[in-house]
Amino acid sequence: MVQLWGKDVERKFFEESLKIATPEQLFYVTENNEYVAYWPKGYKGKKSTLQSRNSFIGTFTEKWISDLMNKIVIEKGLFATTGVVCPEIELTESSPADVAITVEKGKNQKAEGILLIIEVKMSIVWNWKYINDAKEGPKLVCIGDFRTHQGNPGLLRSDSMLKAIGKSINIRVSSDKASKIPIIVITNTPITNSYYEKVDNIKKAGVIQGFFSVNPKPMDGLDNSLKQTEGKGYYKFDSFNEIRGYINSILQSEINFFSGMKNKEEIGRIIEIANKEDSYEKKGEAFLKLIKR
Repeated sequence: MVQLWGKDVERKFFEESLKIATPEQLFYVTENNEYVAYWPKGYKGKKSTLQSRNSFIGTFTEKWISDLMNKIVIEKGLFATTGVVCPEIELTESSPADVAITVEKGKNQKAEGILLIIEVKMSIVWNWKYINDAKEGPKLVCIGDFRTHQGNPGLLRSDSMLKAIGKSINIRVSSDKASKIPIIVITNTPITNSYYEKVDNIKKAGVIQGFFSVNPKPMDGLDNSLKQTEGKGYYKFDSFNEIRGYINSILQSEINFFSGMKNKEEIGRIIEIANKEDSYEKKGEAFLKLIKR
């Protein structure tokens, strides 16, 4: 059974990263010389910044999502790849897609070969203490969930949310070729209530098809974390089967993004012209063509 994000995955991240990085690159060091993933709530000692962990967790989470997606799309003969570049829709070497599902294998893609773009906004959710025990050797101890520390992981951090939205808008307005490619944002945290309505509106506008968490239980004990917003702009997957069903569904759908500011008369003319076509599909094609003029 395929497991989604949880403490075991975070433990694996630290264990693997400690093979190539020092504890000081992965943990904050308190005044008492304790190594912690985040400053605990109530800690009032001297603090320092920790930027070095970002690249490690970014690489790990993007690879983890890519592996998860490949478990879903492999039976369709598709590929999930990290760092996909497609300049015609503003996916450049300096700002590639974190993960994309494509028809052909490889990082360099044409727009028509990209079936889904995934922005990954994930980080360490729980707080961890690293202990280098003289007798037992190094060990990791989970000391609390995100409510017990001073960090704002994943999409609980406002600038992470804004970066995901900004990048998605940049892709959407880059070219008509981007209009048929769904974009989703994957995280491993809830979102703040100030973004509930915003993510629903963004989904409704078609810019992003949804913000999704792959962490079923981000809270220790009784987990009453957000399952979904009213308009399902944010949705938390509780199982692999649930996310597999969604990904398969969105890959099968033929969607089109459109936007514009037109007066009622212009819209009326467009509807009248499109309505002359003899099938719903042709009416839709005509409407999309005319609305973009």
